[in-house]
Amino acid sequence: MKNQKKTGREVAAYVGTMDQLARVRTSVLDDGRGRGVRIADVDNGSGLRFTVLLDRGMDIGDASFNGVPIAYQTSVGIVHPSYFEPDGLRWLRSFGAGLLTGCGLRNAGAPEAERVNDPLGLHGKLSNIPAESVSVSKGWNNGIYQLSVSGTVREVSFCGENLELRRTVSTALGDNTITVCDEVTNLGVRPSPLMMLYHINAGFPLLSETSVVEGRIKQTVPRNEVAAAGLPEWNVCQPPTSGFVEQCFFHDVENDADGMARMTLRNPESGLAMAVAYRKAELPYFIQWKMMGNQEYVMGLEPSNCHLDGQAAEQKNGTLKTIEPGERVSFKVAITLSAHEALSARSAC
Repeated sequence: MKNQKKTGREVAAYVGTMDQLARVRTSVLDDGRGRGVRIADVDNGSGLRFTVLLDRGMDIGDASFNGVPIAYQTSVGIVHPSYFEPDGLRWLRSFGAGLLTGCGLRNAGAPEAERVNDPLGLHGKLSNIPAESVSVSKGWNNGIYQLSVSGTVREVSFCGENLELRRTVSTALGDNTITVCDEVTNLGVRPSPLMMLYHINAGFPLLSETSVVEGRIKQTVPRNEVAAAGLPEWNVCQPPTSGFVEQCFFHDVENDADGMARMTLRNPESGLAMAVAYRKAELPYFIQWKMMGNQEYVMGLEPSNCHLDGQAAEQKNGTLKTIEPGERVSFKVAITLSAHEALSARSAC
């Protein structure tokens, strides 16, 4: 839109409020198992819309670009944290996917039920913790109209961990990028494991049998024998397939001069593409989750600071990240959408 090149003062002459062009609107869901979940709907006025789930660890739920949905959503839907079942694999009973599901803060990956005093469930608690001190920001900064939603998520236990995550999800008028900036602080008196995985979930029509995964990859390692069998076709997709068994691949992606590594899911047929950029200093691993099943059709693009076998395995391998009392660790992930001009024109009609 041409207005994006005007200064704030110039644009103000055309509208009664900037909400006419771009806005953040907060509300509360009132039906089913999602009743009571606070959300923030973000519309940057440039074709990018998404929903921040304030009561689900500041996850990002549904998202669209130029009117086209881009995120996979499971049959579970949005579930209030009060229904969370933390043990074993029961995390999946409240896994709605969406564009971003946060995994952490002390565990990401496989559950560890044998820990009697402190069992760790699949992918940790982050996605099922309501945010505190939520704030919305809208305004001009150096000629750019910026929109952001911030909140604090705390994983805390008496005589145990005391971790605080401050998350800011932002975009801007005229932009096609969602940026997630996280700061994790150990407010406790003991060192704590710190496992972070950004579970970014692409779905149809961005994902189809014509989609390909691209990046500057130095090495690719399959997670298991099933993934090893699919290694020759790790970067291409199949149509929805009955009985498909998930495949996971670990990619070592070369970072650019800005310190960010990038992987892209591109669909030449639809013209859609989604690029995931992440700061590799804190997120050295990139996990590709390839699931081509009927109704379970999703591609996970997942920057992380850990692998998928759980906290004990990370510790055994010497790769477990920890955070000391008073220490603060920052993470940055950006999701950029693009579309062929022909698709944009159709979507705008």
